[in-house]
Amino acid sequence: MTTVTRFAPSPNGPLHLGHAYAAIVAHDRAREDEGLFLLRVEDIDGARSRSELSEEFRADLAWLGLEWREVAAQSTRIARYRAAFDSLHRRGLVYPCGCTRAEIAAAATKVGPDGPVYPGTCRTRPVPPGRDVVWRIDVARALAATGPLTWRDERRGEQEARPDLLGDVVLWRKDAPASYHLAATADDAFDGVSVVTRGADLFAATHVHRLLQALLGLPVPVWHHHRVIVESDGRKLAKRRGAPSLGDRRRAGEDGRALAERLRAGLLDSGLSFSEYVNMVP
Repeated sequence: MTTVTRFAPSPNGPLHLGHAYAAIVAHDRAREDEGLFLLRVEDIDGARSRSELSEEFRADLAWLGLEWREVAAQSTRIARYRAAFDSLHRRGLVYPCGCTRAEIAAAATKVGPDGPVYPGTCRTRPVPPGRDVVWRIDVARALAATGPLTWRDERRGEQEARPDLLGDVVLWRKDAPASYHLAATADDAFDGVSVVTRGADLFAATHVHRLLQALLGLPVPVWHHHRVIVESDGRKLAKRRGAPSLGDRRRAGEDGRALAERLRAGLLDSGLSFSEYVNMVP
């Protein structure tokens, strides 16, 4: 079987060094097996998505010396996500939720990798009239349908699927269509991705994605959760905190291929380091 990996940036801000490292890991992992490296633009983040950034992404990847095949952007795939969601809805595996973030934070009894874990408030009660709703997966009912599940990470070995650690996550949003969990899972299956490479900060999300694959009858890839680049305070690089963009470095005349080689060698800019355990669920 041909090894297929992907890099899937969201066009809500420019790429930075952390994205460069993620793209290089995916690219090189495919090349190890003479496989295929895909670019997929995840552009369903409502008004935050900026179409002009997709061209910037292509220029950045080429500057780094990477070669890829581009697949259809997420905005062209809404019908596929809806079909997957409707399948879960018909089986009674999702429910509407009208809770605000403040209400969830006040009611939550544990904290997960994405913040307070939803306590299931709307699972057994009607949503108050007039409230916009999201749709959440009923994890307990879903696990009862699938039975025990496992998945394998190339760096950490066999894992027991524990989606309950994240609670009843959102699958269908109010401000955009499918959530990251549903869209990325459906896309990876459709695109034939056989090795999902992504940062260790998304390790916990894989518990949910493995559950969705079982429920939707999708193929199960192998995962490769790589190190992430963090700042001196231990926080992951982020566009919203002004991490320097690859585009600015490219336009300033920096050698992108040399930068890629430094990243492969584990050499980072001053004040940055690699971390293995960002938002990891034990």
